[in-house]
Amino acid sequence: MVRQKRIPYSALFELTLRCNMRCIHCGSSAGKSRTKELTVGQWKAIIQELLEMGCNEITLIGGEPFLHRKWFDIARTIQHHEMSVSIISNGFCINEEIISKLTQLNPYGIAISIDGGIPETHDWIRQRPGSFHSCMQVLTQLKNANLPTSVITTLNKKNILELPLLRSILLNKGIAWQLQMASPIGRFPKELVISKEEFYAAALFIATTRQKYSMKELPIIGAHCFGYNSRILPNITFLPLWKGCQAGVTALGIQSDGGIKGCLSLPDEFIEGNIKNTSLYDIWNKSTAFLYNRRFSTKDLTNDCQSCSFGKICKGGCLSISTAATGKRHGDPYCLQTIEKNLI
Repeated sequence: MVRQKRIPYSALFELTLRCNMRCIHCGSSAGKSRTKELTVGQWKAIIQELLEMGCNEITLIGGEPFLHRKWFDIARTIQHHEMSVSIISNGFCINEEIISKLTQLNPYGIAISIDGGIPETHDWIRQRPGSFHSCMQVLTQLKNANLPTSVITTLNKKNILELPLLRSILLNKGIAWQLQMASPIGRFPKELVISKEEFYAAALFIATTRQKYSMKELPIIGAHCFGYNSRILPNITFLPLWKGCQAGVTALGIQSDGGIKGCLSLPDEFIEGNIKNTSLYDIWNKSTAFLYNRRFSTKDLTNDCQSCSFGKICKGGCLSISTAATGKRHGDPYCLQTIEKNLI
């Protein structure tokens, strides 16, 4: 196989849409499995293709990935091919057997979703009574097993004021913390989407936490939806410089039914093909694929991004947030510089 010029350095596998929670912010409305989800053999064939295409890391998500009865077989295949494997879970079904298998994998990271500083908030957002206490116990078990553990908190109007509480819980635990905003997609109600002012307050919280505590005491970052180009705040993301959405450029996502997207947070109109009908290599290298990012120009900028001097590099911020919040591409309204410009 001739290697293509573009390399999908990272990939997300939605192993199944089956889930044991009914989170209010779930963008994929997870719960039941998709119709005709991929077989283990198909996932292994995808892993082999990604290896040949130069992929470095694969993240397993859901639904709830640990509900896939062959998750370990798939993860071990990734490890066997010397690619990094990470897993994002709601944590509720993790038990000693799963932790034992995780220790055999040497994963790059295990991320658990914690969405409130008090049990009532987390359990309501996750629609699963008792999940807060259960997931907190799982965090302790993962750390005791010396597994690289992190927490992902998805922000909405119900939990944004509880960030200081969560910080006190996670401080000096050796657990990394990522904040991201809930997008108005799936079953998430628009009235719970944080305002631009709340978004900026969350960014300020990350920045001040970094200033007050060392990365050893509490490693904290903003996800790809946080940024961009603030004139006041230091960089709070995991990237040294935001170079625009990487969907279809260096990253791709694979749905459990074989649908291929640049990012799994994008709506189905962004599906480029299905692995059941076409090879991943051919979908990735199709001349008409992922044009929204691969052939981006400043003419594509929308909303406030049209007049921004950073538009060429930033490409309008997070494509998923832009599409969900405004119905337009390349015009993410949750931009630190834009908010600063309007507030100051």
